[in-house]
Amino acid sequence: MTELPPLPPTVIEPIIRLALIEDFGTAGDVTANLLIPAAQSGHLFFKSRDTGVISGMQAAQMTYAMVDPSVQFTVHKGNGSHVKKGDVIAEVTGSVRSLLMAERTALNFLGRMCGIATLTSEYVALIKGTKARIAATRKTTPGLRALEKRAVLSGGGHTHRQSLSDAIMIKDNHIAMGGGIEKVLSRVMEQADHMVRVSVEVDTLAQLKKALPYAPHVVLLDNMGPEKLKKAVALVDAFDGARPTLEASGGVNLKTVKAIAESGIDVISIGGLTHSATNFDIGLDAE
Repeated sequence: MTELPPLPPTVIEPIIRLALIEDFGTAGDVTANLLIPAAQSGHLFFKSRDTGVISGMQAAQMTYAMVDPSVQFTVHKGNGSHVKKGDVIAEVTGSVRSLLMAERTALNFLGRMCGIATLTSEYVALIKGTKARIAATRKTTPGLRALEKRAVLSGGGHTHRQSLSDAIMIKDNHIAMGGGIEKVLSRVMEQADHMVRVSVEVDTLAQLKKALPYAPHVVLLDNMGPEKLKKAVALVDAFDGARPTLEASGGVNLKTVKAIAESGIDVISIGGLTHSATNFDIGLDAE
């Protein structure tokens, strides 16, 4: 997979700064300061202890740059790289105090993001051969969305809305509080800016039929099993009008995703990519 371009430093610098403030406390690394001479230099290796996909490398690299700009950080396996247990993915050279001070924060970013990228790649592999794509949602760790969404991309997935301002997404509570699906769609399609895409969530085929005449750009089919999704796809394909992108969400896991994809759906959005990914084990070793 082609490595993605780096995120703008202004986006991730505040995330890393907050993580370092959290870890340094009021006195920094008192252990390293007591045990390691200030002038001692060293060389450590980031090694994969799992098999999977790399992400979060930019955050790890920036962590060291913020702790000590003189530390040399060499990347061997960039974001999107597939690695196996024992692979050296990066190495750092410089003040031992600095290497140790930044260690945990850098590993936390790498472990979290590699876990998301690896889980995403598993979903992507399972739906290979279908037209569906895997997408993340806004169910991200507060403050880490930019990095976690990028991890999904590193794993071969796609993103959803980055924020509430990216698109109009009419969900069940909007429909309930706004007077029904036809009323809210009519209002939105009349008043929405021409550059903004409109998505509406439905949980029944009857709601889907009501939504189609308003030509939403996306229809999210919520918690419909594969058979019901097939009926929804057939209904949309037979509709004499603009065809929306069909997105399936809810009840998606590694056991169900293939059948969902085979229903003919366009997008499968999965909150679990970011809220339930297992940490990827990476060590920082002397050799």
